[in-house]
Amino acid sequence: MSILIKMCQWLPFGKVPEMHAQGVYKRLQKYDIQIIDVRSKMEWNKSHIEGSINLPITSLSIDAIKQLELSQDLTTVVICLSAHRSIPGVRKLKQFGFTDVYQLEGGMLSWWKLSLPTSK
Repeated sequence: MSILIKMCQWLPFGKVPEMHAQGVYKRLQKYDIQIIDVRSKMEWNKSHIEGSINLPITSLSIDAIKQLELSQDLTTVVICLSAHRSIPGVRKLKQFGFTDVYQLEGGMLSWWKLSLPTSK
């Protein structure tokens, strides 16, 4: 893979599949979804979706995925603050073999706007 193509995967623009915050919340109630929060540990500690796994975008690697024992076949939603860091996160997970990956539409900003529950 060329260097240019590799670099483009990290750019926070372009289309990736999205899931609305209400849809993510409903799926969480059924326990049939996993959430990867790619924000920094400091951001995650301030407020995060209960049950989410913090894996900063700078640490996202196949080794980190294996260590966390994430399922490649379970629906996965990647989240960040405003749906910019999650775009390359979705792309990387697809490269790692994840089959059903989305970003949270609007990021945590949309989650908070709907007053959906969070943990600290």
